[in-house]
Amino acid sequence: MEIRDFAALDDRALVRLVVEGDSRAFEPLFTRHKDSIYAMLVKRSGNPDDVEDLLQEAFMKAFVNINRYNPDYDFGAWICAIAKNAFVDFNRSRRSNALNPDNNLPLEGRCSGTLSAAPSPEESIINAQQRAQIERYIATLPKDYRTLFVLRFLEEYTYEEIADALKMKIGTVKTRIFRVRAMMCKLITEGDKIG
Repeated sequence: MEIRDFAALDDRALVRLVVEGDSRAFEPLFTRHKDSIYAMLVKRSGNPDDVEDLLQEAFMKAFVNINRYNPDYDFGAWICAIAKNAFVDFNRSRRSNALNPDNNLPLEGRCSGTLSAAPSPEESIINAQQRAQIERYIATLPKDYRTLFVLRFLEEYTYEEIADALKMKIGTVKTRIFRVRAMMCKLITEGDKIG
């Protein structure tokens, strides 16, 4: 395994390494941007428990979708937009459930968003490699956690939708999603050890 000085690389170079399969390069991206994202979320939310979850969720979504990052734009702004969207979704879900506790959205047939522009052949190869890497990480998770990860981070279900679908208490779902995030973060930072 090649040892790199990630700290010496700029964000675009780190993103390029992650997209090319070196998931260890994501950790310095997280380290560089977590404080500003955390501060933004604290300002909006005020609840440290929610902020920690939202921070982890934003960075997990960034990792899963890193192949969508456009290097013409600032990475910090991109991750900030993801975090703001996670916050908006979180508030919308909370508000929706408060207004309609019997809200039972069908889970079948949902899928994550698609890209608006068709990727080039090179981007298609890189996207496939990135997806294969993520799928390898997911495959190493215990089955129950694998299901939770897919529902939350790939299909973007709310905690409430997951609880309904899996017939679990919301507290159990939140705890297990916290654990699966920690597992995936560990897999991502140890990336090249998984094979």
